[in-house]
Amino acid sequence: MNLVSSYLRTALQLAEQGMPVLPLREGKGPMGNCRACRKNACGGRPNMKTPGPCTCPAPCHAWAAATTDPSILTSAVWAPAWRQAAAVAYHPGGAGLTVVDLDNPDAVTWAGQSLPATRAVATTRGEHWIYLGTMTSTNAVRPGMDIKSVMSYARWLGAGTGTMAQLPDVVRSLAVKEAPAARPASSTLTVSAPAGGGQCPHRSPAYLERGIAMAEQRIEEAPDGIHRTVFRMFLAVLSAHGRCGCLTDKHIGRLFSVAQAKGESLRHCEDAWTNARTQLGM
Repeated sequence: MNLVSSYLRTALQLAEQGMPVLPLREGKGPMGNCRACRKNACGGRPNMKTPGPCTCPAPCHAWAAATTDPSILTSAVWAPAWRQAAAVAYHPGGAGLTVVDLDNPDAVTWAGQSLPATRAVATTRGEHWIYLGTMTSTNAVRPGMDIKSVMSYARWLGAGTGTMAQLPDVVRSLAVKEAPAARPASSTLTVSAPAGGGQCPHRSPAYLERGIAMAEQRIEEAPDGIHRTVFRMFLAVLSAHGRCGCLTDKHIGRLFSVAQAKGESLRHCEDAWTNARTQLGM
């Protein structure tokens, strides 16, 4: 059996068990958006901000493409994706699960000392600990530790060993501390807009709005390298709008919110903003 049929067979077996699946390309990333969905042209779920499948028939939109429907998985539309596939992934939240991704031995050691035992799956650099129950997906809740559940995907690496335990409060609390995006932006941000004082080049508020909207879109559409993308967009916004006083805390809140929706922690957003200001001498 070739790799294409092997990945597809695995996907069909998982789908039969009620686990929404999707193919991953080389590098463990999801397939890129199809022609109809590029630059949000489809008007469907390109921003992936709410749970549920994408209405597009192609396997784009990352986790939102995951499905349990065998007729979709084996359709001609999905065939090119399976030919490019380098792995199979699943949407943990769609299967009622949460994956604690432990990315190094230190993180595994911490989990063994701090978290209830549950099913464990060996990964290239650490382990996936899988719990019954769903929660907000959050990256970098601790060094070497991400939480993947609702609106996220995890690579399928086998059934693992051990009995799945119920999702404990200690795991939920990790996300609360590192991902306060659900609260109003004004209560979470510890950075502020530059004071301004330079000559304003804007002829209308629309100029600033276009700049913020473009930065939001670039962050939303970033397929990988989210840390770099967030920093570059913060740098671009500050470079164009940071010296005249037009940029407000509300604008910063919008940028932070879209970055956190892509999995950035508040700490990483604050660090990226501070580093961008430092590079520009603000």
